[in-house]
Amino acid sequence: MFLIGQYDSPFVRRVGIALKLYGLPFEQKPWSTFADAEKIVVYNPLRRVPTLVLDSGEVLIESAAILDWLDEQVEEDQRLIADHGPDRRRALKIAALGTGLADKAVILFYEGVLHKEKSDVWVARCRAQIADVLDVLEAERAAVSTSWWFGERIGHADIAVACALRFVRDVHPDLFGDHPALLAHAERCEALPVFAEISQAFSPPA
Repeated sequence: MFLIGQYDSPFVRRVGIALKLYGLPFEQKPWSTFADAEKIVVYNPLRRVPTLVLDSGEVLIESAAILDWLDEQVEEDQRLIADHGPDRRRALKIAALGTGLADKAVILFYEGVLHKEKSDVWVARCRAQIADVLDVLEAERAAVSTSWWFGERIGHADIAVACALRFVRDVHPDLFGDHPALLAHAERCEALPVFAEISQAFSPPA
């Protein structure tokens, strides 16, 4: 199977990290949604990444849906999220806050790049959303005493937040602010070999 997208995308990166942690072999197609849109559209009419093409030819889109399929490929005790119940819901909430943070950070970047005249209202809204999510995640992470968000083993929530934080710190360093618990979380994740392997410096579209 192959994963379409570049690892400077927090969404592609979280999928690539999960694939590696699960030991599932794959090839990366580092296609850009701008420069390589016509390659991507063959597999995904949205021209979005991540897109995962299975050996069967089936195509999976959106990081959450891809991770759901990946979880089905491994035994329950290997999965990076609880299978059901309150623990799963809590992990999904943290992961959703992480991906929402990444989404707003991406949107804010493109607002400045693609539009000659930026919408001050839209920019202010995105900045406020980013700030508020960072504050909530900081409080949540500071309240956790375990090595990882939901115990002593890394999970999807940890990865989603760490990938989002990397993007925010790379692209909007002025927005990260004073969030020591999140900084420690990001550094703990980035120190892992899989994070070093599945990594790419941010490359803005030409």
